[in-house]
Amino acid sequence: MTTTRETPAATPGSGTRNVLLVHGAWANSSSWSKVIPLLQAKGLHVTAVQMPLTSLADDVAATQRAIALQDGPVLLVSHSYGGAVITEAGNDPKVSGLVYVAAFAPNDGEAAGEMGKAFPTPPGLAELRPDKGGYLSITPKGVAEDFAQDLTNSEIQVLTATQGPTNGAALGGKVSHAAWKTKPSWYVISENDRMISPDFERAMATQIKAKSVSLRSSHVPMLSHPSEVAQFISDAANTAPLH
Repeated sequence: MTTTRETPAATPGSGTRNVLLVHGAWANSSSWSKVIPLLQAKGLHVTAVQMPLTSLADDVAATQRAIALQDGPVLLVSHSYGGAVITEAGNDPKVSGLVYVAAFAPNDGEAAGEMGKAFPTPPGLAELRPDKGGYLSITPKGVAEDFAQDLTNSEIQVLTATQGPTNGAALGGKVSHAAWKTKPSWYVISENDRMISPDFERAMATQIKAKSVSLRSSHVPMLSHPSEVAQFISDAANTAPLH
């Protein structure tokens, strides 16, 4: 693991104590199952949003409802497509910061599904299959070889069985105003990502001026490197401003 930042030691009780986890496409809130207990053990109040994956507006609304239920400042954490969701929902005044985990960080007027065209096409995109309703799923081959290639066979089988089919319209939803322009940001770069180009992840981290960490991980570092991801989120929570 290599990092590009050092985080000051936190004072007990300081920082943002509420953490809201936002999953990506072809997933559900259980994708954070390994990280949640690690964050709770650090004294953080954790909520994992369950999004419908029907449209960006619907997914943002689900996240906004969860933000409204928090009793104070909240750190938003996203994976993959969830980055577009927190980039929009993060404009809420209660949001103290944004953490992107191998996630899209669109600019104003950008959609997750339209980004990264200047970089090599990730091999995992060839394994997406649409149904008659316009929902996309990943083939079992895609999950095993491109989405989660560093997990165990049994974990891969669970991901394949529980993936959330994602409406293509969600990936085409455009962000109106990018919250990272006014909120501090952090970024986990997955060096072995086959769903989003690692070079593109580095470029996004640079664009949003994020503190970043690089992990030798597939597209799902929260499952393959949960300790490192949880520590990075905890560090962000401890240093996010409270106003």
